Amino acid sequence: MEFLFLGIYALALIAVSVFAFKHTKTLDDFQLAGRNVGPWLSAFAYGTTYFSAVIFIGYAGKLGWGFGVAAGWIGIGNAVIGSLFAWKVLGNRTRAYTRRTKVSTMPEFFMVRYGSKGLKILSALVIFIFLTPYCASVYQGLGYLFESTLGIPFTWCMIGMAVVTAIYLVAGGYMANVMSNFVQGIVMVFGVGLMMFCLFRHMGGIGNAMSSLGALAEGNTSLLGPNPTDLLWLTLMTSFGVWGLPQMVQKFYAIKDAKAVKTGTIVSTLFALIIGGCAYSAGAFGRVILNNRLPVDAVTGAPNFDMVVPQMLEASMPTVVMSLILVLVLAASMSTLGSLVMVSASAISVDLVKGVLKPGMSDAKVKLLMRILCVVFIGLSCAIALSKISSIVELMSFSWGTVSGFCLGPYMLGIIGKRATKTGAWAGALSSLMVSMVLAITLGSAKAPMTACIAMAVSVIVTLVVSLFTTHHEGEELPIVEQGE
Repeated sequence: MEFLFLGIYALALIAVSVFAFKHTKTLDDFQLAGRNVGPWLSAFAYGTTYFSAVIFIGYAGKLGWGFGVAAGWIGIGNAVIGSLFAWKVLGNRTRAYTRRTKVSTMPEFFMVRYGSKGLKILSALVIFIFLTPYCASVYQGLGYLFESTLGIPFTWCMIGMAVVTAIYLVAGGYMANVMSNFVQGIVMVFGVGLMMFCLFRHMGGIGNAMSSLGALAEGNTSLLGPNPTDLLWLTLMTSFGVWGLPQMVQKFYAIKDAKAVKTGTIVSTLFALIIGGCAYSAGAFGRVILNNRLPVDAVTGAPNFDMVVPQMLEASMPTVVMSLILVLVLAASMSTLGSLVMVSASAISVDLVKGVLKPGMSDAKVKLLMRILCVVFIGLSCAIALSKISSIVELMSFSWGTVSGFCLGPYMLGIIGKRATKTGAWAGALSSLMVSMVLAITLGSAKAPMTACIAMAVSVIVTLVVSLFTTHHEGEELPIVEQGE
């Protein structure tokens, strides 16, 4: 049954790829679907990129086990801060500015907004280098789930998913990604609702589930959980982090008009509330279903939080439902992988090769290069995932914090007002990158969420403070603040 659903899903992706390939004529089509994406497609693209196997496997398992039902606050934060406020503050401003200036990537935004080719080059390198392990964390989460439920070796899971991702992205680009995101979003909403129903039914209802959890772990049924400070770091990182992530911000570039932004704001917020709230809350009951026995790595014997959700689902889901859950997690992850790969390939092909090394390169050759780099990026990410170098939560947190910290201050302050300067942008980006590296080395991976939050805060504060004491340089393209542009 599992293979039947997966086969249907794979065929659907191929069909979308073929359709998108026929309608992808120009480089702008391949990158941004002609900047004519409607509100529902944009909102689902944003939401499905936000949530992947990282949340369903790594985050739901580890955080649910550690924080109990209080982990649900992370999902609420993602909906309110990461979706509602992000769309309200950044959505239409980004759409209007990038349409007026013909900007198609985050590094290109830095080049146009601040008149700095150097910042464009550095940001392209940071994006490509540090989004690779983030992509690897998504592959790793899927691999654990498929290995646990289908018995397919981890290595073959990685290779299979890498091939599927490459096929539909290379063929259809952003259009294939955004079209598949809509279908994937519907699958995710339906699947997560069915998952919650089956989980509570297996545990004898919500009341019995809560009492069983309370008996197993003190503090896991309290409002703020056993460790409110760490919960706060994680909520802030996953909620504010998306404000500076290129693969998230890119969704605003392609929206067709201001009206679509308003509708997309509502849809994306509701989507995040449903998916984030349910996923994080579900992970808390892993203790109940697994009888408070934490899974261990078959090779090292060390605790493996990434296996909590796969084993929990396998123990509590009927075969048909488990098949749908597999497609749910796969759908969430494929959409995220698609966005990550597109952003990273653009950073090298559009921003470095065409933007710096070969300015006269034709759009047809750039599009071909992007397709080649999509395959390269997928291969690198898959190789990292196969090495299993870290837990999913820590791997994702490091990547997320470094990239978002580097971009957040220069991007957010650069798009919402005219005060940010080129000097301020450089100062914010470099100081955040340095802080992220130093803290990662000194504090270790266990403090990755806190490190990410500090890096993001440094980016915004330093950019603002330095900008207040410096002036604009010639060549900067300042934003028009009015929302009705």
